[in-house]
Amino acid sequence: MTPFNCLTKIAAVPRFAVQNLSFRRSIANTISADHDAPTVAYLINSCGLSPESAAEASQKLKLRSSDRADSVLELLRTHEFSAADISKLVRRHPLILAADAEKTLLPKLEFFTSKGISRFDLARTVSYDPSLLKISLKNQIIPSYNFLKALLISDERVISILKHKPWIFLDNLSKNVMPNIGILRDLGLPESSIALLLAQYPNILMKKHELFSEIVNEVKEFGFEPAKSNFVSAMRVMSGKKSILKRNQEAYRKCGWSEDEILSAFRSNPLCMTKSEKKITDTIDFLVNKMGWSSAAIAKCATVMCLSLERRIVPRCSVFKVLVAKGLEKENLRLSSVVYPAEKQFLERFVSRHEVPVPQLLLVYQGKVDFQDVLIN
Repeated sequence: MTPFNCLTKIAAVPRFAVQNLSFRRSIANTISADHDAPTVAYLINSCGLSPESAAEASQKLKLRSSDRADSVLELLRTHEFSAADISKLVRRHPLILAADAEKTLLPKLEFFTSKGISRFDLARTVSYDPSLLKISLKNQIIPSYNFLKALLISDERVISILKHKPWIFLDNLSKNVMPNIGILRDLGLPESSIALLLAQYPNILMKKHELFSEIVNEVKEFGFEPAKSNFVSAMRVMSGKKSILKRNQEAYRKCGWSEDEILSAFRSNPLCMTKSEKKITDTIDFLVNKMGWSSAAIAKCATVMCLSLERRIVPRCSVFKVLVAKGLEKENLRLSSVVYPAEKQFLERFVSRHEVPVPQLLLVYQGKVDFQDVLIN
């Protein structure tokens, strides 16, 4: 007897068997006259939904037979969808169980896997955003994919967008994205910068054309040059909430920065305006009050605001402070020379070459010894 014969036979279905009387009672309590009992039973036993989720999903789905739903589940399992993936997918898109597995779903899954996405990643992506299985392969998915690949060049980059921002495939790219890219090309923005914007911040390119034009004009008014990569970063900042930009400008003012220093930092690295107020104040407090760098020096090295205070700034500056105190480094060394180099280069220049006169330097860098203790000795 199948789940479509009687709800009381739920326990007979092996895959997601109901284990005890209290659970069966919870199902009975959840289901009302408005719910389709056989559908609820199937969703619980075959798809792993909770009684509450199954009851809610049954409002959108009424299964008169399990044949089509069984075919859908079998297809998903052969494409390495886990039980958790299936449960999440069905909960978010119950009508997938009524789809034609061979004619509607299989071609979409095969298209994506043919482009290089792993079955594991595809299952995770689709279960997160089932809309990818709702839209037309011929009229939406393939045209969107081809458009993105023409800009990003490789399948790998398009797949990266698919995994992290699948909703871009749902948009009518010709409505806003194409005209917006046209604006950038007219400005002389390099194709590499357009590809970067599309890969990392597609939501900006998907804004309404009029709003996008306003953002571009604001960026230009701040003096950013389209030929430089920071134009894209500035667009990210200006497309966000203006309240965040104003809040962070005020945070820099409270730390003693002049208007010119704030503008200089913004032009140097616009992303310094995206950090939290706490991050801004903590970083500047450390660099000014504990390390002795001036606000002007920090403003000229705005990227420091985007680096981790605990993992990068404090360890490196502590090492530098020891070296200056020991007369092994010049005090007027630029902040960028300390915080920008890759770890290997930093260790070679500031730690390894001084390990004989200051054997505790590596421990200072690792945070195992306070630099103040080394200065005392």
